[in-house]
Amino acid sequence: MRVLLIGANGYIGRFVADRLLADPAVQLTALGRGDDADVRFDLASGSPGALTRFLDAVHPGVVVNCAGATRGGARELTRHNTVAVATVCEALRRSGCGARLVQIGCSAEYGPSQPGSSTAEDAVPRPGGPYGVSKLAATELVLGSGLDAVVLRVFSPAGPGTPAGSPLGRLAEAMRRAMQSGDGELRLGGLGAQRDFVDVRDVARAVHAASLSAAQGVINIGSGRAVRLRDAATTLARVAGYGGALHELDGPPGALRPVIGHPRAESVVHRADALGHRAEPTGHHRADAVAHRVDGLGPRGDADHPAPVAYPYPDGCGSWQQADVRTARDRLGWRPRINLEESLADIWMEAACRI
Repeated sequence: MRVLLIGANGYIGRFVADRLLADPAVQLTALGRGDDADVRFDLASGSPGALTRFLDAVHPGVVVNCAGATRGGARELTRHNTVAVATVCEALRRSGCGARLVQIGCSAEYGPSQPGSSTAEDAVPRPGGPYGVSKLAATELVLGSGLDAVVLRVFSPAGPGTPAGSPLGRLAEAMRRAMQSGDGELRLGGLGAQRDFVDVRDVARAVHAASLSAAQGVINIGSGRAVRLRDAATTLARVAGYGGALHELDGPPGALRPVIGHPRAESVVHRADALGHRAEPTGHHRADAVAHRVDGLGPRGDADHPAPVAYPYPDGCGSWQQADVRTARDRLGWRPRINLEESLADIWMEAACRI
């Protein structure tokens, strides 16, 4: 089976490439903007005609699109996430290759969910921000294209390679800095949100399964379990061996909520960009970043009266997201295998290498 992978250098794309290359029946060709792609092509600016000529030359049986942008203004997100997918769909329609399309979508397409609920594929999408809107528009283009296509709506990917600008990546970096400098107290904000984390290697397995299946439409890819970020922070501190105090800044001004550990009488407050979003605009994901600066001793606070600021998750999904993953089980034979603790341990291992 010949597979054309678009966005092989991105966070998810790298693991999809590894998974596909491990299958001896797969002949993989990578298309992207980077120098290490087999073929250089920019979906956001390239013409459908040029891509059609390449498809006719390579004649893939499956096209997997992992490319996209996770940050930027509405125009940039539309160009990389919507226009690019329109180019892929139009090129596939014109081509005689008859390839199946596996498109990587995201949970931000759904928007806010009712706390305690599991979001199924038939939920009415109500994205709460430009990123989710641009990805939903791409999904609608794929579904309306008439192609043999499936969209995998990936929830919150985690594990090795997690971008430093993602919530878990920023959390690991903040902890690394605290341990490196010997800080005995770490103050964090934005830990109240609950998200459905799924290991990126499990996502790659789902893409592989979707490439081989006949399933069409939208399929959720997640763990099926929402986890509060403060619980993820506690687990990360345990696997990292961080012995200091971890305080949560969410809540009314001046309030400090202990998460783990015990504050030391004369501890040094670690100033952390704890959970911000600076993901690269190449490859897919991560959409679920928290864009704010947490500074325990802000410009309007002092050691006795800190002025914490915590902003909500900017993915437009509110305080809760949890996937209903029964369709992935039934139609792809897929279930997540890697638990969050293992994903966090791998995130920490990469962060610790920078100490």
